[in-house]
Amino acid sequence: MASDPSAPADPTAETVHLRLLGGFRLLRGGTPVIVPRGLQRVIALIGLRPGATRSNLAGLLWPDTSEERALSSLRTALWRLRQDPCCPIRTDGDTVRLDPVVRLDVDDLVRTASRVREGENPRTLADAIDAGRHDLLPGWYDDWVLLERERLRQLRLHMLEQIAGNHLAAGRHGEALQAALEAMAAEPLRETPHRLVVRIHLAEGNAFEAVHAYYVYRDLLLRELRLEPSPAMSALLDDTLGPIRRATRDTGRPGATTTADAASPARRGT
Repeated sequence: MASDPSAPADPTAETVHLRLLGGFRLLRGGTPVIVPRGLQRVIALIGLRPGATRSNLAGLLWPDTSEERALSSLRTALWRLRQDPCCPIRTDGDTVRLDPVVRLDVDDLVRTASRVREGENPRTLADAIDAGRHDLLPGWYDDWVLLERERLRQLRLHMLEQIAGNHLAAGRHGEALQAALEAMAAEPLRETPHRLVVRIHLAEGNAFEAVHAYYVYRDLLLRELRLEPSPAMSALLDDTLGPIRRATRDTGRPGATTTADAASPARRGT
């Protein structure tokens, strides 16, 4: 593990950044640190499981080997990491954790989601939208990565939906729509963000946009899953589509008078 010689060094910067969202990157003072793939797995797991015991780490990293061999592999990996001055970990008895100087992007996402959940808006909407935009360690298929990836994905979706709901309640429709569309892009088949988009358009008085958004989602759901939107989503448009549906049913009855017939000169006796 060594600093990339092609990148300019900043001797005054001591902060270490560990990026796991969008891919593994370790930066020391803005300078990329080259880490072998095997040690990347060790550092990433330690970051995601702070304070985990050696036995727990070894079992997750080498699940198909005996406990004794897994612990031996972990001891070797930790020894290799400690040989480098850029080592981002600390050991405390039987537990291993990141060094306090390391800033983990996953922690930033969790903190942002917590602030939103507690009713405190992030510094800017852009901060919340950017947080967790990329998947955790794409291309990694360890069981512990898959579980954590899904947990963070759900965390971000709920955060964006809450932000959209909060802005909608406050009448900030532009910000609400931005957050809802970001959640929709993250999971196109999830109904909640589509429902929010419909509600936002209705709150702005844009009936056409609301109906259009509903039918775009309905067509997508039918095409991909052969399902209909939930009754709760359909009910959002009852007031808007109710008169249209009633008029359509009325014009289909024998002897019914259409709007065009009622307005014709012959009907008015002229």
